[in-house]
Amino acid sequence: MRHQEQFTAIIEKEDNDYVALCPELDVASQGKTVEEARQNLREAIELFLECASEKEVKERLHDEIFVTRLEVSVG
Repeated sequence: MRHQEQFTAIIEKEDNDYVALCPELDVASQGKTVEEARQNLREAIELFLECASEKEVKERLHDEIFVTRLEVSVG
């Protein structure tokens, strides 16, 4: 039976495309728009979870991910 899980998506613009990363699983994808990159990442995660062994998923899975901003002195 299929169920839903939530993962983090970090999306950033690189040149004319968007790159999407799931840090919990270290899976990435890209797209021409933010939404396309998001959808492609969703598909990449689903494919990874379908194809990877349970051992590989456990080895790559990071349970605690914190996304924050830092203030850094420059110059």
